[in-house]
Amino acid sequence: MAIFDLKLPKSIAAALHLKVRDPRSLQLRVLKKLLRKARFTQFGQQYRFDEVLMSRHPGKKFQQLVPSYNYTKIYNEWWHKAKEGIPDVCWPGVIKYFALSSGTSDATSKFIPITKDLIRSNTITSVRQLISLAKYEDVPKSAVGKGWLMLGGSTQLQKGPTYYAGDLSGIQQKNIPFWFQGLGLYKPGKKIAKEKDWEKKLEEIVENAPHWDIGFIMGVPAWLQLCMEKIIERHQLNNIHEIWPNLAFYVHGGVAMEPYKKGFTKLMGKPITYIETYLASEGFLAYQNRQDATGMHLALNGGIFFEFVPFDEFNFDTEGNMVDEPEAYMIHEIEEQKEYAILISTNAGAWRYAIGDTVKLVDKEKSEIIITGRTKHFLSLVGEHLSVDNMNKAIEMVSEALNISIPEFTVAGIPHQNFFAHHWYVATDDNVNEKELSELIDGKLKELNDDYEVERKHALKEVFVTVLSEKTFMDFMKSKGKEGGQHKFPRVLKGKMLEDWNKFLNRQLVS
Repeated sequence: MAIFDLKLPKSIAAALHLKVRDPRSLQLRVLKKLLRKARFTQFGQQYRFDEVLMSRHPGKKFQQLVPSYNYTKIYNEWWHKAKEGIPDVCWPGVIKYFALSSGTSDATSKFIPITKDLIRSNTITSVRQLISLAKYEDVPKSAVGKGWLMLGGSTQLQKGPTYYAGDLSGIQQKNIPFWFQGLGLYKPGKKIAKEKDWEKKLEEIVENAPHWDIGFIMGVPAWLQLCMEKIIERHQLNNIHEIWPNLAFYVHGGVAMEPYKKGFTKLMGKPITYIETYLASEGFLAYQNRQDATGMHLALNGGIFFEFVPFDEFNFDTEGNMVDEPEAYMIHEIEEQKEYAILISTNAGAWRYAIGDTVKLVDKEKSEIIITGRTKHFLSLVGEHLSVDNMNKAIEMVSEALNISIPEFTVAGIPHQNFFAHHWYVATDDNVNEKELSELIDGKLKELNDDYEVERKHALKEVFVTVLSEKTFMDFMKSKGKEGGQHKFPRVLKGKMLEDWNKFLNRQLVS
């Protein structure tokens, strides 16, 4: 098979063959390596990394000496200096790249530092995932040697005084290893990937599609689905496999795939294998390495030290903000099926950094997790504790029950009479009754969440559903400058984003 004949650089190949260690040992090894590399930085000196390294229990000592951070705190205290070109702030050297990340709720872009060490770690983790395909059964592994269509952000980055900034996907594609480029696997290629205008990029991909032999597709589901729909329409196909017969894998991450699968199935001529990844702007955290696995394997030796904070009222306020001194545990200390927020320390100078996601450990022996949502993307107006995971599962169950495709949805908590209600906005181009949809969603959530069921009898008085076209959701993202690339529609609307959404819908009604 083509994949196992790849001529990898010696440094990459060596990193792929580390001796097997238990999760605790692996993570302590990573932590010590990070501390040694950053000991002479401003951050390392202030927080006494040498002292941590000499401790008998470096994990606990690290937690005692180094405070936890969210983005605002670490940027204001540290990263802004690195952005100004000051070397050796949180990681050795000058930071050349910053990933622009606004997540799915914040209006202001975040500048996340990206280093050569981080890019190398991401590459090694990607290759590890690729090699894991050898264990998959009944899938055409020959497809691995075909083209990889990566539908990401532009590689044409913004130039700052001492740095370049852009989507992580654009930075990563700009730094694709020479050995991968040399094989001719990378699509759409450097020229098209550089295009900033999403419509022009999409047009060029559609135009060039017949010239490529694609085995893998990668990107955010909504935009990738739109791309394939346009290819099928332009070239008058019945399905995407008529033009890409070797397409066998979709590598996805960032959003739950279940709501999109019906839409994808309609575009396919034969089944494909879905592979989940957890690649954030801050690093490659986890990936699916077993066929039909429920969760993703944490990249415990991928340059990231993980800590887990119980997602409860002791560590987070009602708005999802973490307390100053949260309880934090290492991988070997956490329990299965309990919800945690993640703190990461990385080889790009993130230290005890709250990434904003919540996860559950679903297999302790294999260190496999699932993403359950965001610390600020949950609904608990009156104690219903509704997670994004609950929402995704309910929508999947409802779409199966009604045999409809629901590629996008979002939910807002609103006042209702003297109490509260949830307002769901659901995207589907299929014919469906809003009242029936409301009752089904409500019923499924009661099955999934006991707190929700209790509160529906008390202060949570109503569930409203508004059905919209998928185009409405995508047009809103376009109006916010979040078209294409890594941009995802928020599953929960709050604050300014909810105000903008309501204004947008009102303008749609008027026009």
